[in-house]
Amino acid sequence: MEFKNYTDNAKVMAKGQITIPKDIREILGLNTGDRVTFIVEGNTVRMVNSNIYAMQLLQMQMSGEAKRTGLINDEKIMNEVKEIRTE
Repeated sequence: MEFKNYTDNAKVMAKGQITIPKDIREILGLNTGDRVTFIVEGNTVRMVNSNIYAMQLLQMQMSGEAKRTGLINDEKIMNEVKEIRTE
């Protein structure tokens, strides 16, 4: 289940806890024990699956690294792996 725009709500309990609605958990791919990240942008807060967010950050940081290091095809990658294994 994936939606471009979806709205749901939850009640804040005495200790600041909320129950994330089932539809939202499904959309975010959340299971029991998973962590969420809150991203504050002005007066808006986004809640995202922490695992997916961490992977997206890593992908952004690694963008262009293969080209920068010259690892641009399978042959070059395999040669690099072989060289590392012989060290």
